[in-house]
Amino acid sequence: MSTASLRRDHELIEKVIKSMDSTVQLLVDGKQIPESILMPVIDFTKNFTDVCHHSKEEKSLFPALEQAGMPSNMGPIAMMLIDHQRSREIGTEMEESAKTYLASGDSSKLISDMQQYVEHITEHLWKENNRLFMMAEARLQYVSEKVDKELTEIEKSKLDTLGKTREHYEQLAETLTKDVSQHGN
Repeated sequence: MSTASLRRDHELIEKVIKSMDSTVQLLVDGKQIPESILMPVIDFTKNFTDVCHHSKEEKSLFPALEQAGMPSNMGPIAMMLIDHQRSREIGTEMEESAKTYLASGDSSKLISDMQQYVEHITEHLWKENNRLFMMAEARLQYVSEKVDKELTEIEKSKLDTLGKTREHYEQLAETLTKDVSQHGN
């Protein structure tokens, strides 16, 4: 299935999004969030979600859909590209506000940026899982092996460039979940 790898990515992203949502609540409640929690979130959003996952979609899935007759300048592909750009923008803002928070203790902008990221990515994943991926599975059934191979190669290449592995990010998500829940107690 040509979207299986992307759906696994979404499950991992959703795990980190839940931790981010819990972190927002801790910040709202006036708790101090250490760098050891915030910087892995930033790493994940910049490197796994954007560099790895979005690259897989932009360099393999979207071109395959375009070859199958779906236009890239309008409709679902165009909307997903706009969403990817917006997630990059929010992620950059969130990285800056995290640095400001760690330096000053002022969490207002960080709370706003993290809430915006959580809402944006949650909505984006829903659109992909419930709309785009269903279209992709129907349109790409004859080239699914090729797409699956491309997705695997892109993930490996992007993570190798970062000097990281999928296992690193899976462990990061687990550690984040544990750290955030412990921080709340």
